[in-house]
Amino acid sequence: MTDDDLKADLDRLNDWSGLHDLPGDGPVAALEPLQGGAQNLLFTLRRADGTELVLRRPGRHLRSGALDAFRRESRVLAALADTDVPHPRLRASVLDEDVLGAPFSVLEKIDGFTPRGRLPGRYAEDPQWRRAVALALVDGAARLATVDPHRHGLADLGRPEGWPARQTPKYLKMLHGYREDPAYREGESPEVDRVADWLTAHTPEEGATGIVHGDLQFANVMFAHHAPRLAAIVDWEMASLGDPLLDLAWILTAWREKGDPPGSEPQFQPWDGVPGRAELVAHYAESTGRDVSGFRWYQVLACFRLAALLEGSYARALAGKMNRGLGEGLHTYAGWLWAKARQEMDAD
Repeated sequence: MTDDDLKADLDRLNDWSGLHDLPGDGPVAALEPLQGGAQNLLFTLRRADGTELVLRRPGRHLRSGALDAFRRESRVLAALADTDVPHPRLRASVLDEDVLGAPFSVLEKIDGFTPRGRLPGRYAEDPQWRRAVALALVDGAARLATVDPHRHGLADLGRPEGWPARQTPKYLKMLHGYREDPAYREGESPEVDRVADWLTAHTPEEGATGIVHGDLQFANVMFAHHAPRLAAIVDWEMASLGDPLLDLAWILTAWREKGDPPGSEPQFQPWDGVPGRAELVAHYAESTGRDVSGFRWYQVLACFRLAALLEGSYARALAGKMNRGLGEGLHTYAGWLWAKARQEMDAD
């Protein structure tokens, strides 16, 4: 966004009647861009008295479905307000385009950081803090799994009936669609159809239905600076109804432990002190009361689904619709996910 765009948005916000219902006093004094999600723009909204909030809006160049995803996120955040799921509190949501030319939401500003790369402070110094990070992230998934979508007005957020059986065909169709590009076919993993066949053959009966975040990973959480505590789960635009075990499996696609396929490093450093996958699955089972004896299917599904999404970015890069280097990096990571899926399939 240009300085002129920001100035225009600032003026529009100060003319917006809903400004009076937000925390703080006085006009909006500044809108400062923040680093954040790939699909949406984030800004620190600072009022004249110093109160800081976060303004979140779709990007200027909208991809198909972006507005629906944004509206879904606002709805989910509003529904979570009286739960113990850590999330940024929704202070306002404008779902039409009358104020800024696009929907937007105003959220509380979380005092925290995203655990990626080199960890700060005691997180880097104390392996017990890193252990606590892992357990807290799984606890966040467990808390979300216990939220009843019917009681919180989210019974129509998705179609849970037949959820397990729909997953493999949905993402296999997506992957097969990329084959229309000859350049993509040259680098496609030979594991695609093998993994799909295994998932189809081992599809479980329908389990619990709950709210699924859909992209629960280190990039979409924030931890407190001064204690190993999960401050918030963010980026809820992929939320839907399904089996919450997928969120746990999605978290664990980012795990690295001895015996994993080579070629992918942990997403933060140092990594020692972090519990292994088996301990975290057991911790989730104890927290939720869920039967996790069939968890391997969800772990393979998470690898399959994430690889399908990453390969979509690679296909767009090959078509010149995104940065080629970024697309190739995501393709390499998808290759690791195919290898991990195959390893899980072949486990005793």
